[in-house]
Amino acid sequence: MKLNVSCIQRFSTGDGPGIRTTVFLKGCNLRCPWCHNPENVLPEPQTLIYKSSNKSVTYGKMMNIDDIVNDVVEDIDFYKQSGGGVTLSGGEPMLQAEAAGELSRKLKQKGVDTLIDTAGCVPFKNFYHVLDFVDTYYFDYKTADAEEYKTINGDKTVVLENLKKLVHIGKNIHARIPLIPDFNTSEKDCENICRDLLYAGVKYVDLLPFHRLGLSKYDALSLDYAYKNTQPQSREEIEKIKKIYEKYFITAVE
Repeated sequence: MKLNVSCIQRFSTGDGPGIRTTVFLKGCNLRCPWCHNPENVLPEPQTLIYKSSNKSVTYGKMMNIDDIVNDVVEDIDFYKQSGGGVTLSGGEPMLQAEAAGELSRKLKQKGVDTLIDTAGCVPFKNFYHVLDFVDTYYFDYKTADAEEYKTINGDKTVVLENLKKLVHIGKNIHARIPLIPDFNTSEKDCENICRDLLYAGVKYVDLLPFHRLGLSKYDALSLDYAYKNTQPQSREEIEKIKKIYEKYFITAVE
């Protein structure tokens, strides 16, 4: 069995607790115009050509699961010492759910924890492949507005019900909210998202402030970046948003 892998990033400290290796998978069914990993959206291999340096990097190849396991377990001592492990991210890892489950199963046999970073816009049956092997999920929730979800090719009802089911079967869920200017950061937007997360039974919320760190990737792919002129939120704006979420949840800013 194989996985469509974009790249494998070692010694990651931003994709879950402890020191982790992040396996980025190719392919996503959402089309978020602020995405900072545009090289992971399409399933086929893509080459980024950085014009300033004329450097090129190709992302995407089919990898045998055993090869991935052998690669990531090289750092098992770091995982154990730090409480880390492996994170499956993307793209959308749950589009490759069967293979993701097989990888997670083999990692669990090796004593390596797996975390899945998902936007959750897939049939819940996809999660059946990983539930026995993965306890922690970083679950992106974009907006409480069903029409806004449609603009990014998503279905709010599917996402919210999947989030609720994962919480109610006892999985460790961190709802992660990308703070996108003029999309989901008004007081009304935040309160409505909190309402949805309370309905789902969420306890932990991570706020992800907007940034433009993916701009160079869009240039390297010769793509237009819709948010290239959008400024990141100020510290004061982020704190104001955080206070809304803190009324209901244990909240952190990533």
